[in-house]
Amino acid sequence: MVDKPNPDQRPESDYSRQTVKRGGLRTGYTTGSCAAAAAKAATRSLLTGESVGQSTIQLPVGRAVTFEIHRCQTSDDGSRVTCSVIKDGGDDPDVTHGAEICATVYRDPNFADKVRITGGIGVGTVTRPGVGIEVGEPAVTRVPRRMIIDSVNEAATAHGLPSETGLVVEISVPNGEAIAEKTTNSRLGILGGISILGSTGVVQPFSTAAWRASANMAIDVAATNDLSHLVLSTGTQSEIFTKKVLDLPDMAYIEAGIFSGPSLKRCVMRNVQRATHAGMVGKLSKMAMGYFVTHVAGNRVDTTFLASLAAQCGATDAVQEEIRQAASARHFQEVALANGLGSVFTLMCEMVCEESHKLLGDDAGKLIVDSLCFDFDGALLGQASTSPGGIPLTAVAGS
Repeated sequence: MVDKPNPDQRPESDYSRQTVKRGGLRTGYTTGSCAAAAAKAATRSLLTGESVGQSTIQLPVGRAVTFEIHRCQTSDDGSRVTCSVIKDGGDDPDVTHGAEICATVYRDPNFADKVRITGGIGVGTVTRPGVGIEVGEPAVTRVPRRMIIDSVNEAATAHGLPSETGLVVEISVPNGEAIAEKTTNSRLGILGGISILGSTGVVQPFSTAAWRASANMAIDVAATNDLSHLVLSTGTQSEIFTKKVLDLPDMAYIEAGIFSGPSLKRCVMRNVQRATHAGMVGKLSKMAMGYFVTHVAGNRVDTTFLASLAAQCGATDAVQEEIRQAASARHFQEVALANGLGSVFTLMCEMVCEESHKLLGDDAGKLIVDSLCFDFDGALLGQASTSPGGIPLTAVAGS
């Protein structure tokens, strides 16, 4: 490859600064938007023979945005052009922030009338059904595919490419395979790299919508692959602890996070037979109260409620007051264990199961619900199930 001079090229650390502030935080752009901008730039450079420094595309949200092109390279014979964009995720804690999203465009004389998208190095390949992409195809989801095709067609039309001439767009991410190790792609059967994603083209900072969508996709994939028992963990540690006591395929573990309720409903919708909540005292105590979107800013741990549970388990008035004054869920746990109130964690798990079935309403009979409560070192403090047979544990954590 031979670099074309690009006087407008910014240093890598500057990324694309077309982000905007929202609520004090910068929004960013998805890998799908970056890929579309890079593909449009590469098409334009291929057809004009000129280096491209910027690329403007239309986002699904109905506005245009201009991206800085990080590099623009043409092959020695001039038949291929590679352009790239450095992804700027704004203030979202996204593992793909700063990644170089590349698009290589070339003509294919055996392929006409449309744009074909292929995956290069660092873009995952779909190996299992359920993610909405055909098995064997690159992990470029529906909206980014449309954005890439529309952007390439716009450039092709603007620069006089005959309609019968086919173009191939190869999307690649040089360090995508390493980035993918920090994601759940392998669990979903997406191997060899990251996914090119984005339904709006824009990354909202600390996007809970993206988190919920990720959990839904994981449930969909597991259900499509005929898994009947899923684990809905509140976080990574809870998932690790649960793997020590349940013998399930890796795909069965869903990091539902704060979206335990919506994930339960998704399980019912996808005909999953059993769902096991797995978490620690803080989030499980909220679920026991019927809060199934357990964002800490929305509803704090209620120590008065915890004191009432302790009372049901025989706590003295003095211990109940100590619990009411507890500074955190961890503090409550310490007080309960120090006073021989281990049964309070089982009671909490029972209430999580009861509230889960209340949440499901008429659909409650379609789903067995379990609850596992761990301490911060992975010991199993309590468990409960709506199944008379209990939870099919293979071991007791911490034993």
